[in-house]
Amino acid sequence: MSTYFDALETRSRDEREAAQLEGLNAQLARHGLDALETLADLKSLPVLRKADLVARQKEAPPFGGLPVSNLAHVFQSPGPIYEPGGVSHDWWRVGRFLHACGIGVGDVVQNCFGYHLTPAGMIFENGARAVGAAVLPAGTGQTELQVRAAKDVGATAYAGTLDYLKVILEKADEMGLELQIARAAVGGGALFPSLRAWYEERGILCLQCYATADLGNVAYESSAKEGMILDEGVILEIVTPGTGDPVAEGEVGEIVVTTLNPDYPLIRFATGDLSAILPGESPCGRTNTRIKGWMGRADQTTKIKGMFVRPEQVAELVARHAEIDRARVVASREGEMDVMTVRIETGAEAVPGVEDSVAGVLKMKGRVELVAPGGLPRDGLVIEDQRTYD
Repeated sequence: MSTYFDALETRSRDEREAAQLEGLNAQLARHGLDALETLADLKSLPVLRKADLVARQKEAPPFGGLPVSNLAHVFQSPGPIYEPGGVSHDWWRVGRFLHACGIGVGDVVQNCFGYHLTPAGMIFENGARAVGAAVLPAGTGQTELQVRAAKDVGATAYAGTLDYLKVILEKADEMGLELQIARAAVGGGALFPSLRAWYEERGILCLQCYATADLGNVAYESSAKEGMILDEGVILEIVTPGTGDPVAEGEVGEIVVTTLNPDYPLIRFATGDLSAILPGESPCGRTNTRIKGWMGRADQTTKIKGMFVRPEQVAELVARHAEIDRARVVASREGEMDVMTVRIETGAEAVPGVEDSVAGVLKMKGRVELVAPGGLPRDGLVIEDQRTYD
């Protein structure tokens, strides 16, 4: 097996950015939008959130009027949100991830992602086809039958959620059967080091990807296991939650993705997940940008004094005052009462009218604290809930 899936993985930064700009402008043309001069201009376009997509799909079912082409499948995710699916080579780009896992011709992949309505099962089956591997479409549940099938067909690789392989292996131990699974391609959450170590003790290489039903594969691990490498078919931004404003490299923020898949051209789709850009390149030789992986959810909506406070409101507060660099709402308790403190990062000695803005935008009064530039953590939080409910 070759080291890389294709030559795209080792392109120079200039080559990649030029190709991405060309692909981006082709996507914009599909939406009837004007071309951009640079990738940095992408931040001028609006962010598309899942709530927006749900509303658009209700008005114009099933795909909200987006220019979908080459439709082969229709899937349903919670919301509900309907996603298109294709059958062309590596349509969701998971083949690149499976190749990085060492899965290819001669392997039998026990695909334990769901096939019912949601696209995960088909996503990984399409990827397995792209690398020439056979698939046992196992789906979820019926663990004893899964063990028997894995033994009988000689499954050599697993695709599924992080911990279900452990369930299968422990059931195989109970049944006195030895399985041949040596590689695991997992997704659906953060892979804890202890679980990875458990698999490795049994001789199984376990790598994870970050993929969504809407976007397909966004980033993936290689054998270097140092961050997650961006897929070649997406443009990724990390923005302040509740906005479309990119954060500085290394800061935690919300993942916003533009896909270069011409069949489903999503522009600046907000995933609701948090991550951060890692500096440098992967030791494996792949040259694309890396992210730290999944670091939590960006939807930090919190109820304080019976009222919901949302990241979008915090962004609006910041936008109202030129003196404010960033803000953070902190929810705490004093006795049996909720307390809201708004911490404002600014170089000014005062921010005139900010108390009125807090009451007007956040719909309640709160304490205001000014902190010096750099005084707020760069952890992606704009709403911090310090309350305990023990």
